[in-house]
Amino acid sequence: MGFVDYVKIAMIVIATCLVGLVMLQARNGGLGDMFGGENLYRTRRGVEKTVFDMTVVFAGLFLLLAFLSVYYSS
Repeated sequence: MGFVDYVKIAMIVIATCLVGLVMLQARNGGLGDMFGGENLYRTRRGVEKTVFDMTVVFAGLFLLLAFLSVYYSS
C-alpha cells in the first residue's frame, strides 16, 4: 500500500465522522431545518460549540487530505 492509499482510507474515516457531526447539529431532526428553514440565531455553548468546532477541524482535515491525494496521485 502506498501513501495515496493511506490518504484515501483516512479520507473515508474523516468523511464518515464529518457526516455524523453534521447530523448531530441538525435541530429538531427535520430536513427543512437542515437545509435552511427557520434560521434563528443562537449562541453555541457547551457540547454544541464543541461539536461545531470539531466539525470545522474535520472539514479542514478532509480538505487537506483531498489536496494531498490529488498532489501525490499525479
